[in-house]
Amino acid sequence: MQTSETLAEYAQHAPPINSRNKVIIASLVGTAIEFFDFYIYATAAVIVFPHIFFPQGDPTVATLQSLATFAIAFVARPIGSALFGHFGDKVGRKATLVASLMTMGVSTVIIGLLPSYQTIGVAAPLLLALARFGQGLGLGGEWGGAALLATENAPTKKRALYGSFPQLGAPIGFFFANGTFLVLSWLLTDQQFMQWGWRVPFILSAVLVIIGLYVRVSLHESPVFTQAQHAQQHVSLPISTLFKKHFRAMVLGTFIMLATYTLFYIMTVYSMSYGTTPAPQGLGFSRNSFLWMLMVAVIGFGVAIPIAGILADRFGRRPTMIAITLLIIVFALLFPTILASGSQWWVMLFLTLGLTIMGLTFGPMGALLPELFPTEVRYTGASFSYNLASILGASAAPYIATWLNANWGLFAVGLYLASMAVLTLIALLMSKETRHTTL
Repeated sequence: MQTSETLAEYAQHAPPINSRNKVIIASLVGTAIEFFDFYIYATAAVIVFPHIFFPQGDPTVATLQSLATFAIAFVARPIGSALFGHFGDKVGRKATLVASLMTMGVSTVIIGLLPSYQTIGVAAPLLLALARFGQGLGLGGEWGGAALLATENAPTKKRALYGSFPQLGAPIGFFFANGTFLVLSWLLTDQQFMQWGWRVPFILSAVLVIIGLYVRVSLHESPVFTQAQHAQQHVSLPISTLFKKHFRAMVLGTFIMLATYTLFYIMTVYSMSYGTTPAPQGLGFSRNSFLWMLMVAVIGFGVAIPIAGILADRFGRRPTMIAITLLIIVFALLFPTILASGSQWWVMLFLTLGLTIMGLTFGPMGALLPELFPTEVRYTGASFSYNLASILGASAAPYIATWLNANWGLFAVGLYLASMAVLTLIALLMSKETRHTTL
């Protein structure tokens, strides 16, 4: 129990507070770099890796094998949440954010340096899978720390808006990842791109990581965490406390995030695979034209994120997210009709609608998930829920969607997305409003 003298002493030596601009830049820049690294893998997993790291034969089998390595990172992410969450809740948000960024960056550069299957045989996909695991480990600790950096430095009435800052890193990272591949495709021949050009964005990420580290090292520790440390509000094993005392919140957080993940990876990884696969199995668009359409559509993603944050601050997290989840269900039922048209304009509309809705559902998550947990397990709890949902909603989404379409058509893919949204809706109905929660 703190005495009045102890509180007075703490007030005298209160930690420095990060400025709003520093919070915005540090939370956004780090996640933009992390998502850039993550998305260049997603893009390469569809258009490059099936031809570089796997034995050639049936192209569908090679693509499915490549997408399987894509899924490995999602298994690693909850492990990263437990690992980095432990240190984030015990040592501090700042140091842990730096460590997670370095883990992600090193793994990404290694992917860019790996020899091909033709050079080292089966060791190539094994090393690719190991580096991909490292990517997932780093991202597992990144998002939760960035979200806490934003929300724990935010005014109470603007917490969802501040929580949308790290969310903006997703469309920014996605835009530059696809943009880099698009520029390389324009500058290089197909042979040059497949031989060495695809490696450039992976290796260049080292420069981006150095920039991100510079920004984050200049941060002050979160005042909420510093106050909790001063009051000795910490636990010896955050992951154990999370499961023992906050299991229900963790499960609800996981399913609240489920539809968001499923929607995004169907809209990006699966849609690119389907869009660039020759007809009749796909739409037959060129790689460059589809990348261009995704880059235009992702603008809607970025614009919708802060709008959703403002709505969540105004009307509450729960009602805002319920309305958006119902919108996902409607979109999922319209999914087959729009995408199967084959018209470039209709496909462009499909991508824009889907990614704009993605921005709406993603925006409030930066505040909603951290608000479910107390300070002593907040890093672990928010990260674990976010990344456990990645296994259920994202890791297998491109694979399942590809399989469903091959066997039952696009309508089955739409039903799959709708079913995930229904699970999210149930979790939201079972949850409580967190807008007025004190961090």
